[in-house]
Amino acid sequence: MIRIAIFASGSGTNAENIINYFDNHSSIKVVYVFTNNKNAGVIERAERLRIPFKVISKKELFSTEFEKYLENEADFIVLAGFLLKIPSQIIKSFPNRIINIHPALLPKYGGKGMYGMHVHKAIVENKEKESGISIHYVNENYDEGTIIFQETVPLSITDTPDDVAAKIHILEQKNFPKVIEDTILKEQ
Repeated sequence: MIRIAIFASGSGTNAENIINYFDNHSSIKVVYVFTNNKNAGVIERAERLRIPFKVISKKELFSTEFEKYLENEADFIVLAGFLLKIPSQIIKSFPNRIINIHPALLPKYGGKGMYGMHVHKAIVENKEKESGISIHYVNENYDEGTIIFQETVPLSITDTPDDVAAKIHILEQKNFPKVIEDTILKEQ
């Protein structure tokens, strides 16, 4: 059984979708949720879905003890709206086994501080004709890992950042679990 640890900082809609997708999977299972936000909605979702969770501090994330714990508990890491940078020692321990979803078509609108509504506002301000999602491997730099999958969605001149967010959310819910599954099974 391939064990996934999900890292999330916010409401957890993507985490819940991933957990549900792999609930009765024959070879992949979500075994843990980690968050750096003690008020994150993902905690309630993990509790309701009976997935163990832990709130971790930035200091703990960068500790050798946490890295060793993670190596024993998980085979694959999925970032689903996790706002802290993953330490290089964890990236080295999980080569091509950490993936992230970004709410834009990378390489545009990526990097430090470009997450959630910040991305959608920038896209609207720049009058982009399309947006989309990018699912990519995680490396030492924000949003610069090898892209695994992208899908676009057309935008209207009247779209607000909230409209863009809603369109992106649909793409995330539709694609993220399947791309995770395909990526994991390809690596085996």
